Amino acid sequence: MKYGGIILCGGKSSRMGTSKALLQFGSETLLQRIVRIMGEVLDPVVVVAAKGQELPGLGSRVILVRDKNEGQGPLEGLAAGLEALKDSCDAAFLSSCDVPFLKKEFILGMTAALGECRMCIPRTEGYFHPLASVYRVDVLSDVKQLLGEKKLRPFFLLEKVAGKIIEEAQLKQFDPELFSLNNLNTPEEFERALIQFQNSQS
Repeated sequence: MKYGGIILCGGKSSRMGTSKALLQFGSETLLQRIVRIMGEVLDPVVVVAAKGQELPGLGSRVILVRDKNEGQGPLEGLAAGLEALKDSCDAAFLSSCDVPFLKKEFILGMTAALGECRMCIPRTEGYFHPLASVYRVDVLSDVKQLLGEKKLRPFFLLEKVAGKIIEEAQLKQFDPELFSLNNLNTPEEFERALIQFQNSQS
């Protein structure tokens, strides 16, 4: 099995008030950080951005694609990413660009958990995490069908392909504190994460 990575960074970032992809986190931006972490265990890595979106330097190994249709949510980004990987990979780990404490062990644990299934998705406290999940490239046809039907919630895909749910106890074997699932939506959350990061470096 060959696994690629897909990073979605084309969201509106309305609560953050500025592009998350460009936020500085230590010596790199949030997007550059996620590209680096994923690139250590996945190849290739695809970044899916909005049309005309400004991005930091990503390096020559990264495949950059743009959403075809705006406002369609993560399924549109997943479709663009899978399209880019369909000839080179069997499956892909999907992430947003706002999870600065994403761990390689979490990515590897999730890809290993896929097994014979077509997708696997984490669930914590009853909440699903479609942007920390693994998808076989052959779900692309299902994603396109849902987009055509305007069924834009990722949960529809989970129902359609009978995905495997990875519960908290198993997730904690990969990432005991589940830091990999902590995404940042507000300036306050970003500031707290930055302080946590700075403290870990000192």
